[in-house]
Amino acid sequence: MDTRQLNEEGRELWNRKARFWDELHGEEGNLFHRRLIEPSVLQLLALRDGERVLDVGCGNGALARRLAGEGAKVSAVDFSAEMIRLAKRRGFARDIDYRIVDATDKDTLLSLGAAQFDAIVCSMTLMDIPIVAPLFEAASELLRAGGRFVFATMHPAFNSNNPVFFQEKADRDGVVTTVAGVKIHAYLDLPAVKGSGAPGEPTPHYYYHRPLSALLQKAFEARFVLDGLLEPAFSPEDADLEPELSWTRMRQIPPVLTARLRLP
Repeated sequence: MDTRQLNEEGRELWNRKARFWDELHGEEGNLFHRRLIEPSVLQLLALRDGERVLDVGCGNGALARRLAGEGAKVSAVDFSAEMIRLAKRRGFARDIDYRIVDATDKDTLLSLGAAQFDAIVCSMTLMDIPIVAPLFEAASELLRAGGRFVFATMHPAFNSNNPVFFQEKADRDGVVTTVAGVKIHAYLDLPAVKGSGAPGEPTPHYYYHRPLSALLQKAFEARFVLDGLLEPAFSPEDADLEPELSWTRMRQIPPVLTARLRLP
């Protein structure tokens, strides 16, 4: 199956499960979004009042609404028509320009307007699309001089296509402790696989693993430079928010990677 076919199947899957994800995220996003993703994106974005921001892969609009609430002029796009429909039903609909745009289609992205944006955000979308070069290439033209591109993605080293959770008991100096961790058996070369993004999800979707070097190389080829990097993890206070064997118990292992790219 080529990238076009994979992308079209992905679009169909996301349209089918858009309502599930809209209900999961609600107005302010799920636990991952509230604790890890949004804070790290906002930190690197360093938003200034009145800036024009493009949200690529906006889903139900949780981040777009936050940006609009912070004073940004927001355009938000997603390739799922059903996701855009549901996003428009929530708050700030009049303050956000929602459009159906495929992040793998450079020409359609460029139709949003060259040098129209101060910043672009792409939150938890890169691992869901089969090809990222068109997005980076378009972003370098959509941004104004000195513009920034902030993305958050599943951490390629720890939370990609093949993590296996484990839990062990250990006696350390007479104290029995329980330790949770992640096993990784491959990193450099992994095929696209279908996986569940959340418990109870009606249909799995494709995940596309890229080692960090490969992911960033596409950005570098589009003239971006990397000038900010965060690896958010859950805090001790979050430990009991989810079942025992979950990311909330792994405070030393970041499940998310957030980065800032700039045009020189």
